[in-house]
Amino acid sequence: MSRLTVPTRAASPAASQPLLDAVGRSLGVVPNLFRLVGLSTPALEGLLNLNGALNKALDARARERIAIAVAQVNGCDYCLSAHTYLALNVAKLDGAEVALNRRGRSGDPKADAAVAFAAKVAAERGRVSDGDLAAVKLAGWSEAQVVEIVAVVAANVYTNFINNVAQTEIDFPVVRVAEAA
Repeated sequence: MSRLTVPTRAASPAASQPLLDAVGRSLGVVPNLFRLVGLSTPALEGLLNLNGALNKALDARARERIAIAVAQVNGCDYCLSAHTYLALNVAKLDGAEVALNRRGRSGDPKADAAVAFAAKVAAERGRVSDGDLAAVKLAGWSEAQVVEIVAVVAANVYTNFINNVAQTEIDFPVVRVAEAA
């Protein structure tokens, strides 16, 4: 059971309800994360705006790979479950790739550099080495894309932290950080 209230749509603040409706139209459901964050309309609006902007940056496969790596680093079962589901069913990554992503790796050389960099950014709180930065750029990621990778990490850190604080009930097929990748 969640430690913070995950309200129904009807019990959500009135200003959050249209935002939750938009999530429902986009995803077909309103995951517990969004209803939880919807307790604060400004927090929900910020999360949705950031995610919407980042959807125009890196492709879905890159975003899901990074989200999985960051959820693993931050020990967030909710986000690991959600992004594993999205990686498999929306981004069409296979199980072997998802397992690599949990270890901060990828089977694709260019993606490997981005995922390794993202995991390092999360684990080191952004204090990466010159070599870490050089490696992601050498793999073909532009400086603008490096900024986008860090932004995707930051967005996922936020959702990892809110779900870890709340211990949000997982409403996706459950994947546990503690289980072997």
